[in-house]
Amino acid sequence: MSATRVEARDFIRWLQATVKPTRPHWRYPEGGAPGTDAAPPVAKANAVTGNRSRGVRYEAATVAHCERVLRGFYDFHLEAGSGPMRNPFPLARHARAGRAGAHRNPMEPFAAERRGRYRPKVVERAPRSIPDERFDALFAQLGSHRDRALVSFWVSTGARASELLGASAGEVDPGQQLLTVIRNGTRALQALPAAPDAFVWLRLYQAQLSGLVPTGRDEPLWWTLRRPFRPLGYDAARAMFARANAALGSNWSLHDLRHTAAYRMSRDPQMPLTDVQWVLGHAHLSTTQRYLNPVAEDVIAEVLAFHARQRDRDAAPPPAAAYRAESLRVLFGEEES
Repeated sequence: MSATRVEARDFIRWLQATVKPTRPHWRYPEGGAPGTDAAPPVAKANAVTGNRSRGVRYEAATVAHCERVLRGFYDFHLEAGSGPMRNPFPLARHARAGRAGAHRNPMEPFAAERRGRYRPKVVERAPRSIPDERFDALFAQLGSHRDRALVSFWVSTGARASELLGASAGEVDPGQQLLTVIRNGTRALQALPAAPDAFVWLRLYQAQLSGLVPTGRDEPLWWTLRRPFRPLGYDAARAMFARANAALGSNWSLHDLRHTAAYRMSRDPQMPLTDVQWVLGHAHLSTTQRYLNPVAEDVIAEVLAFHARQRDRDAAPPPAAAYRAESLRVLFGEEES
């Protein structure tokens, strides 16, 4: 039986109301992991980072992504003639007529995507970076040369987490300070410049595993540190970063390292924004321009400095304009006549 708009609407509502299923840890297949009987987490802002923690329900962005994927799935089969005669995930009523992007001025950025009728409203959040002092404290919590090399490459190249983890041993060129990755989406090879410190940590990590893992050019660059040695996956890298976060009480994500690299490069007046776009692999310059917006921490610091200057100016008012300063010093005995 083909899905109707009633089932599509109910599915989106179920995603918004249901509780996310929890997968048992591989060390505790019976569900006996410590802390599993605790109360479900409540979504709230982290005291260190200010980022909102994850709750027990799906985020609006996840629900919107599911709606967009399903709408595209049914559109594909509708055009191919292999699906239903009607898409159960329709567009919003105000966006049904006309072609998307019609009569758009090419000098202006693209408008927001045409919203589906059952698509929830998603609040666009500004990308968050890790302040330098917080990053230094986080870097100090990393327990191995491999972890330090990974974080150094992420924060200096701006590569996505999966792009860096998919690199092979032959794609590293320390002499040119380049690391070649496969870009998500386009699957194109791109050499990214990295900081010298990243290659130092990488060499220390490779010396630590010398003779323990294969070293061919097509072999993975990143390995687990416990036997049996396996290629390092995204979940293991995220768990490593979560342990460093737990020591500080923060909840930075691996993607925040990419945002940090983008903010650092875009704030350098000698680096063109088009170069930052190329390094990050953005298709549109308008995506890179988000990193030109002020960071909340910087704005707060500037406003506090403004109030401090106002307080200092009001505390010591200048002498009256009708009297000369040297005359006042003579009058009050501060200077011999």
